[in-house]
Amino acid sequence: MAKKTETKQVNITKKKQLKGTVVSDKMELTASIKVTTLKVHPIYKKRYKSYKKYLAHNPDNTYKIGDSVLIEETAPKSKNKRWQIIKKLGK
Repeated sequence: MAKKTETKQVNITKKKQLKGTVVSDKMELTASIKVTTLKVHPIYKKRYKSYKKYLAHNPDNTYKIGDSVLIEETAPKSKNKRWQIIKKLGK
């Protein structure tokens, strides 16, 4: 008789990462990050910029206004904070 082999599938999900600029660091352990995306209009095919701000965990208040940073999705840390700053990309 043939043996049946069972294979387990493991779902490994990558966390979303976005590049943005710190626009506010006045909150304690939190920074406001502005992320710019380039979109194309479906009819006119014109490109335009779209902006969105995210609240991200800023450990030890390391990152200051104007810093380019990489943020990553994380488990909720507060009511609106679901991102964490990973590293500084440049000024």
